[in-house]
Amino acid sequence: MRFLRDIIGLMRTPAGRSKFLSAWNYASFPLMWPVGALYRRLVLRRTRIVAVVGSLGKTTTLASVAAALRVPHRARDNANSWSEVVWCLLRVRPAATRAALEVGIAKPGQMRWYAWMLRPQVTVVTSIASDHNRSLPTLEVTRMEKAAMVRALGREGLAVLNGDDSNVLWMRGQTHARVITFGFGPENDVRAEDWQIDWPHGARFTVRIGTRSWLVRSRLFGRHMVYPFLAALAVADAEGADMDAAVAAFASMEPVYGRMELFHLPGGAWILADDYKASQESLFTALEAFGEMPAPRRLAVLGEVNEPVGSQHKLYREVGRQAGRHAARIILCGGGKLKNARTGAIRAGVKPENVTISSTMTVLEIAALLEKELRPGDLLLVKGRTDQRLRRVVLKLQGRPVRCTIPLCHLNGLDCDHCPMLERGWEGIRAVT
Repeated sequence: MRFLRDIIGLMRTPAGRSKFLSAWNYASFPLMWPVGALYRRLVLRRTRIVAVVGSLGKTTTLASVAAALRVPHRARDNANSWSEVVWCLLRVRPAATRAALEVGIAKPGQMRWYAWMLRPQVTVVTSIASDHNRSLPTLEVTRMEKAAMVRALGREGLAVLNGDDSNVLWMRGQTHARVITFGFGPENDVRAEDWQIDWPHGARFTVRIGTRSWLVRSRLFGRHMVYPFLAALAVADAEGADMDAAVAAFASMEPVYGRMELFHLPGGAWILADDYKASQESLFTALEAFGEMPAPRRLAVLGEVNEPVGSQHKLYREVGRQAGRHAARIILCGGGKLKNARTGAIRAGVKPENVTISSTMTVLEIAALLEKELRPGDLLLVKGRTDQRLRRVVLKLQGRPVRCTIPLCHLNGLDCDHCPMLERGWEGIRAVT
């Protein structure tokens, strides 16, 4: 009976119906996968497909590759699992010479189905990290699984690998295809040099391929946001695309939703929204980038870590320590484990009264607290676990009406900016997500 009540509860709201469609995306894969495979072999047999895989950075890399190759790309094209991948493939026009798709996995055995369906000519591997560590328990297991898309390449194919990530570079031995590496290290085929922040516009850096070089201007912040452009230029160069046009396209490319987005508030403060998810690697990377940005005062709203690895006590103490190195004011959103983060922040030098654990505060109460504290020139980092939906704090500070205050939301494929429940709220409705 409870299951039936949940189904009825889901179908009563637009957000719930979105959840139902997400479940259908998973359940329909055995039916849709053969359709995608046939479409690839019969309709797209002349189309060169670029597959983007990896633990972190896939969506921004996909957007960069699409810009460099000048192939169609929509925000929703980063739908990267189960039947969503099939639908992305089916949207590729029959006459297309090239297409780029993102592929994500959550368990062993999944990638080989995508690889067999897509038959890529080019595979880009961005990184190997701890995402989905409950089903992919070690980095070795993760790299072995993701390497299936590299193994799918023929001898005439191309593997574009992050040469600064040893687990990605390991995949060089998993293919007979040509390999191009990218990164900051001097041994990489496509490498970045002289990276500098261009506040508040983004960053600039030099890309070198052999004896050639280009000055790249980007609207994306953080050294880690250079890797997508390097991967894209590696693909563009190998595919014979116009490199100058690719570099020019990067200058106007906006950040992907929830990844290092910079917003200027009417009162003069800045928000760095990196709220899409918070694996431990992406959290520490965001804090490092946050600390490099010039600001008279930095504040941070930090949630919990997605699928933490190892001792959570040690992990959260380190989160607090890293946050305390860069922020003078910290609001921690979540459960009792964040007491360790508070301890770490205080040990890093933050005054105890400037570290708040908001275990019972709603997103509206957090936003109200910040509205009183933010001053012109301040920089606020917002980052937390996906289902905490800390994006609502950003939207409230921007002046959007926010009435959704549920503590956790498990809706997939529907961001807060466009969720019909954001302004409607759940009053009088059973919140089933």
